[in-house]
Amino acid sequence: MFHPLSLFVGLRYTRSRRRNHFISFISGFSSLGIALGVIALITVLSVMNGFHKEIRDRILGMASHGDVKALNGRLQDWPSALERASRHPRVLGAAPYVEAQAMLSHRREVSGAIVRGVLPELEPEVVDVAEHMVLGSLDELKAQGFGIILGNELAMKLGANLGDKVTVVVPQMTVTITGSMPRLKRFTVVGIFEVGMNEYDSGVAMVHMQDAAKLLSMGDSVTGVRVRIDDVWAAREVSLQLANQMEGLYRVLNWTDYHRNFFAALEMEKRMMGLLLFLVVVIAAFNIISTLVMMVVDKQSDIAILKTFGASPGLVMRIFVVQGATLGAAGTLLGTVLGLLLAYNVDEVVASVEKMFGIHFIDPSIYYISQLPSDVQLPDVLLVAGGSFLLSLLMTLYPAWRAYKTEPAEALRYE
Repeated sequence: MFHPLSLFVGLRYTRSRRRNHFISFISGFSSLGIALGVIALITVLSVMNGFHKEIRDRILGMASHGDVKALNGRLQDWPSALERASRHPRVLGAAPYVEAQAMLSHRREVSGAIVRGVLPELEPEVVDVAEHMVLGSLDELKAQGFGIILGNELAMKLGANLGDKVTVVVPQMTVTITGSMPRLKRFTVVGIFEVGMNEYDSGVAMVHMQDAAKLLSMGDSVTGVRVRIDDVWAAREVSLQLANQMEGLYRVLNWTDYHRNFFAALEMEKRMMGLLLFLVVVIAAFNIISTLVMMVVDKQSDIAILKTFGASPGLVMRIFVVQGATLGAAGTLLGTVLGLLLAYNVDEVVASVEKMFGIHFIDPSIYYISQLPSDVQLPDVLLVAGGSFLLSLLMTLYPAWRAYKTEPAEALRYE
């Protein structure tokens, strides 16, 4: 694309000391502006990736990757479904569960929640709740023991602690001689968990599966069988394979079916934030146009002499493309290096700023995290760096065209 002469002259123009120092200032400002834009883009996208990863891990810490259910109603032959799902090479674990909406009350406090019946010996194979126990343990759930484990926020709403009795009321009726009565049972609090997601900490309670089935009059049937997959991003593919493997006997869902809108909103937020920040790079890149236009005016006599000695208009045009590309490449390279350094050390930088000014950007009581998460992803870095450099090249076209149109006779008339 570039002739050696155009590279030599273009790089020489970039390095040379100019009579007009304002042009030098604008040149440096152009590269610096691009660098700042690239730093901001890489850092913000990495932090957003970190937050999204934290949210995804916490959601999937309580929600299974896949869910095998009956085609309609309750799952009767769940041992067969469990065995079929466990045979898949990408399934790491499977566990049955019983789930229903319920109302929990303790003294005068009442709160709605999802009551989930689980098998303590199998539940750690599909979710990470055992790792988030604040008080007690999952093993405290015993069949016919009627123990219950509450989310931390739910326990605070109810004012319940270990050993307290909590009444669970389910939306089913029991017919007695005195009339219809809602089904209810008193459970003893044997544990409290905290995963850092309000949806689960304030809205989920766990009991033994047999106790839940008895409360809901489900007999030996369950709500479904949850599975954990070796790669969360392959959940859709594996769920389709499991559905085929089940021979149409069961319905197989995955976590994207339950949380698709939420994660789509997060992805849209990331794209829009990236687009808005990319405008910083665009504004900085416009300075390249100003720099090169002033350079063309300043070097009109040089352009005329080059054309007089036989340089083609295309060669002259490539000289200024090289100069603009050099400014863009310098800003992009500097911004990429500094952006990566900041993204990888953003938690230390934020901690230093908080300590210096005595402020707190992240309140652990609100965000459930004590430091700013960052997840640098290579595709994002390549997209930002490549887009910045291509935009810089694009901004060189008009000034290069102005140099292309320079007439030697007009340029040298007053020399």
